[in-house]
Amino acid sequence: MAKDRSQREDFSGPLRRLLIGLVCLCLAAIFLVWRIDSPRVERFRAQLVDTVVPSMDWAMVPVTGAINLFRDFQSYQRLSEQNRELRSELRQMRAWKEAALQLEQENARLLDLNNVRLDPKLTYITGVVMADSGSPFRQSVILNIGARDGIQDGWAAMDGIGLVGRISGTGQDTARVILLTDAASAVPAVIQPSGQTALVTGDNTAAPVIDFLENPDLVRAGDRVITSGDGSVFPPGLLIGQVAADRAGRKRVRLSADYERLEFLRVLRHQGAEAITEPGALVVPPPDAALLPERSGDPAPQSLSSQEGGGNG
Repeated sequence: MAKDRSQREDFSGPLRRLLIGLVCLCLAAIFLVWRIDSPRVERFRAQLVDTVVPSMDWAMVPVTGAINLFRDFQSYQRLSEQNRELRSELRQMRAWKEAALQLEQENARLLDLNNVRLDPKLTYITGVVMADSGSPFRQSVILNIGARDGIQDGWAAMDGIGLVGRISGTGQDTARVILLTDAASAVPAVIQPSGQTALVTGDNTAAPVIDFLENPDLVRAGDRVITSGDGSVFPPGLLIGQVAADRAGRKRVRLSADYERLEFLRVLRHQGAEAITEPGALVVPPPDAALLPERSGDPAPQSLSSQEGGGNG
């Protein structure tokens, strides 16, 4: 075993030196060939490059892949930074969108309040809803206007479309509004176009009940329900809602007011209907009626004395 090992060492030394010498000789030859300025050597160099370089594309594949990977990594970093910035901007835009929607809804309700057509004799004051009763149907709300603003019990409160309720309790700076859905609410109403009178009473549901109808057969779903003004509780002609029927077939009112978003309410100053104390004034014509000009072509009336005088002659 020791002899075989010594023989290998004897052959490895000269072989290593021989290989080193051949490598150096090849490098020197390449250097000389590359440095010689001769047309033949130039053609030889060109042929050598054309032969060797195309076949070395496989060696450039890892280098090209590494360069592309580095570039992709840099692009990924830039995309990640842009993604973070876009997410931050998106959160800001969502906040601005929510604020814009709230302002749009508030503006629409205020515009509705301005566009409601009421009796020009009625004046009003608009208040902001501060709190509600906490029930799912908001049976009462608190306004930020009260006795200092001239608010009185019994006045009607409306949103931008329909009747909401009436004032029931006033403080110096606040007022309580009983909604139409409250069990303590009862409003005299007229159903159009049939002209049937009824009483809209709340039962703690979102759709008050229509009671005391004279002829229920004349009432159809979708008919308009407005206040009648009976009892001087509310001014006549205020929109309440539309007739609807529940599963049991009972007539109810689908309220026009948006009870889910009560933020501004308009309180109508109503002093009640004027009492008629002299019914005779409605029947007797005014004193000026006898002095009205006569129509052309009609014969002039003759007095009784002239008619008698003509008959005697």
